[in-house]
Amino acid sequence: MCATLASAVFGSLVLAPVALANFITPKAGGSPNADQIHSLYVIILIVAAFVFVGVEGALIYSLYKFRAKKVRVAAQIHGNTRLEIGWTIGAALILVILTVVTFVKLPGIINPPNTTAPFLESAVSEPVPPNGKRLVICVQGRQFIWRYVYGAACQSDPFKPGLPYSYQEMYVPADTTVVLSITSVDVIHSWWVPSLGGKVDAVPGNNTFTWFKARGPALYHGQCAQLCGRQHAFMTAQVDVMSPSDYQKQIAQLKQQITTANSRVTQLRQYLQRTGNL
Repeated sequence: MCATLASAVFGSLVLAPVALANFITPKAGGSPNADQIHSLYVIILIVAAFVFVGVEGALIYSLYKFRAKKVRVAAQIHGNTRLEIGWTIGAALILVILTVVTFVKLPGIINPPNTTAPFLESAVSEPVPPNGKRLVICVQGRQFIWRYVYGAACQSDPFKPGLPYSYQEMYVPADTTVVLSITSVDVIHSWWVPSLGGKVDAVPGNNTFTWFKARGPALYHGQCAQLCGRQHAFMTAQVDVMSPSDYQKQIAQLKQQITTANSRVTQLRQYLQRTGNL
């Protein structure tokens, strides 16, 4: 009785839709490109499942049909032209189907859409939405934390005075096409928030680009997906999606915090110089 009850509870937990969510497929729901990646993966997975069942079914049938019998001399089969032509054509059709579906889905993964929220900022960068309007954020990977710099000018100088920045948690407005310019200051990292799209490598000396158009308000979690050192596991990433008005308030608050911190550092430096400790 206890074993039966335990089996029933275990089965209900394992087979529950929530428990299996994203178990064998990429996450989706946070951005259009993540949704396209998810649907493409599911289509390929279904086709692969049919191929797997067909091949394994043929294998099991062959094991049963041509199993060892009392006849001492086995039948010698030298080939079946129709069967060989059939599976060659079938494999070619499967490849054609997967190729067509991939190229149908690819534009939705690569090309960003227009922003539906009130427009915030534009910059010269890639990729570019049809109307050219997007929010640019520079992402810097370093052992072992992410630095996010806000403003189009970050692409020419991410350390330019006056540009607001944050660590680990990125702030973005909802329904806004966000273009990320990603690089690294030390080793190769990989920025990946699964619900917002595919992972992108952060390479020292190079800029790579990706985009997302997040739904919110929500908080999306990610991780550095490239082994980058002893504390790689602690290099997490978060994207805090808020309304455009709240985003503007958050950026203004970051600027104020940076200005206050710089003022305190200046006062401390002057004090140390005045007292002969610098």
